[in-house]
Amino acid sequence: MSHSLLDAQTWTGRLYSDGWTAGSGGVAAVTAPATGETLGEVGVATPDDVLKASPRAAEAQRAWAATPPEERAAVLRRAGALWEQHAAEIEDWIVRESGSIPPKAQLETHRAAADCYEAAGLATHPVGDVLATNEERWSMARRRPVGVVSVIAPFNFPLILSSRSIAPALALGNAVLLKPDPRTAVCGGIVHARIYEEAGLPPGLLHVLPGGVDVGEAVVSAPEVRVVSFTGSTAAGRRVGQLGAQHLKRTHLELGGNNALVVLPGADLAKAASAGAFGSFMHQGQICMTTGRHLVHESLHDEYVAALVEKATHLPVGDPASGQVALGPLIDAGQLERVDAVVQGTVAAGGTLAAGGTFTDLFYSPTVLSGLTPDMPAWSQEIFGPVAPVLPFSTDDEAISLAATGSYGLSLGILGDVGRAMRIADAVPSGIVHINEQTVADEPMVPFGGVGESGTGSRFGGAAANLEAFTETQWLTLRPEIAAYPF
Repeated sequence: MSHSLLDAQTWTGRLYSDGWTAGSGGVAAVTAPATGETLGEVGVATPDDVLKASPRAAEAQRAWAATPPEERAAVLRRAGALWEQHAAEIEDWIVRESGSIPPKAQLETHRAAADCYEAAGLATHPVGDVLATNEERWSMARRRPVGVVSVIAPFNFPLILSSRSIAPALALGNAVLLKPDPRTAVCGGIVHARIYEEAGLPPGLLHVLPGGVDVGEAVVSAPEVRVVSFTGSTAAGRRVGQLGAQHLKRTHLELGGNNALVVLPGADLAKAASAGAFGSFMHQGQICMTTGRHLVHESLHDEYVAALVEKATHLPVGDPASGQVALGPLIDAGQLERVDAVVQGTVAAGGTLAAGGTFTDLFYSPTVLSGLTPDMPAWSQEIFGPVAPVLPFSTDDEAISLAATGSYGLSLGILGDVGRAMRIADAVPSGIVHINEQTVADEPMVPFGGVGESGTGSRFGGAAANLEAFTETQWLTLRPEIAAYPF
């Protein structure tokens, strides 16, 4: 049997920053949203901790960038194997700390391993081009590590949304400052420290710094940081982007979404309703790709709403650590209050509550809203809760207009006739399009990102996007002898 990866004696009350050390900000409780139980205590960072970590990361990075690529790749492969070896223990933390159901936690550990295996290939990926030149020389463009990368990750998929940046950044020769969400500081932060420590990553290359907004600002503005990889809300992303621009840092922003699922006439109703329920209710709707708007052809609308209501009323909700449920808790009271305010505001504006709209503690029941107009809160806003707003359309042009309305452009799902779906896909601005799938999907080898207020484009995943995100392009020329100049 493998030893415990997350032995509390190792990390309780500590940060991981060039070893395990006390945080300047004291300690914070780790709480299970389903029960309120205290699961442990993590060290809390302050901006001073960041300003100590950043130059140490820069120092360690120089030696790491000079390390043979096969050695960097070996560390990533060992990390991937460790994610698999310790999956059950890590999944237990994801379930309890983030309120995830076990299959979602299993997806996270599987993806973290896949991120490492995929990133291992980046270490030996071609990193340049030979360029044409009018001079008597060789001219090349080569990719170089940026140096220090800051990763700011959210609570909803705490492992995936940090691993997808940490693994490729390290593989390409960078050091990383990780600021996990304080609500998921163990399964989104401490676990990375332990995995890479066990994998033999040299000291100083990964710093895990849980903290508040001030720590987030510090990991953006620290002088040694060159690139910031941020996943979170659009409002927070704007602040990160502004601060990054102020300090001339490259910021990659993967932000919110109010994603449309278009159900075309003739679509298989049962399969469409199943896809729609998964898209809206998976992980309590706390996903940037959640299906936030169901656009259903008028010929199917009433049946679709009825089928969605049937699913919503029979999906079990409860503590995912204590039994088989489909939905767990929302992350905290603030999130619950926001979700309920949007639902109740929509009903007050004339919308119909077809199912749900109730809660106990942090458990919000799967909710279906119909009888909507595009200006109602549940249609026009990102909800980040288990809410499925449904609106009918009559023509493809109307579906395009409704799907394209709004400032977000992350993920679009279209169910039904492929030819009609292709036309709609071409007409709706979106970073991701899925035909005959719902809106929630991701893989380590694909470019991921949105347009508009959903972010700065596909800067996550896949070799091309990761090279673009975590390296700089350098122009390099070579002559056989010193060139002659007129001076």
